Amino acid sequence: MDRELVKDIIQWDIENWGHLIQLWSRHINTGEYLNCLEIGAKKGGLSLWVALNRHNIICSDFDNPQNTAKLLHEKYKVSKNVNYQAIDILDIPYQNHFDIVFIKSILPSVGNNDQKELQEKAIKSIYQSLKPGGKLLFAENLTGTMFHSFARKKFVHWGTQVRYLQLEEMLDFLKDYKKVEYQTYGFFGAFGKTEKQRRLLGKIDTLVNRVIPLKWNYLIIGTATK
Repeated sequence: MDRELVKDIIQWDIENWGHLIQLWSRHINTGEYLNCLEIGAKKGGLSLWVALNRHNIICSDFDNPQNTAKLLHEKYKVSKNVNYQAIDILDIPYQNHFDIVFIKSILPSVGNNDQKELQEKAIKSIYQSLKPGGKLLFAENLTGTMFHSFARKKFVHWGTQVRYLQLEEMLDFLKDYKKVEYQTYGFFGAFGKTEKQRRLLGKIDTLVNRVIPLKWNYLIIGTATK
């Protein structure tokens, strides 16, 4: 895949978060029409990827993301496949409706000020919006190690407000789903201050990922089937 396209889909820390394209591709390239929803879309990178695969998708955020996402979709001439809506992840106004729901790096903000119960509520809200057999495709920030926690609190201005997930917590949130598959990625990439630094550190992460304990990584990517 063209690197500029990957950058437009993933948008930051491409080396580590970019693993989602490989892990999720088989769920997208089914040859069947899929009814999809992206929550917390911001600039709509995942919606772009889905629309390029000729599926229709609702590109949503707490506030309607049309002003921030449509230009990207028009760049690739896929805006006709995208519908823009304001959707609160805690109160998704659809039930038994979607084939796939996508989330990427939003649960920590949902849990602002240590509200774990809201993170769990978000996952249950997604569950209710999915058709039987539908899938949640998730890529979320984990707590990682004490070094990650220290760096976030020291150098990231929202690091003391958001609630990063422990691996065991995320798996517990997904307990109602019939099947859960996941992999964790990234140790060094979180310490990059610029995208150039994150790209270099991400390449190192790719080399050492097999020997890094799952709990040490700061990113979980997976699928959960209703």
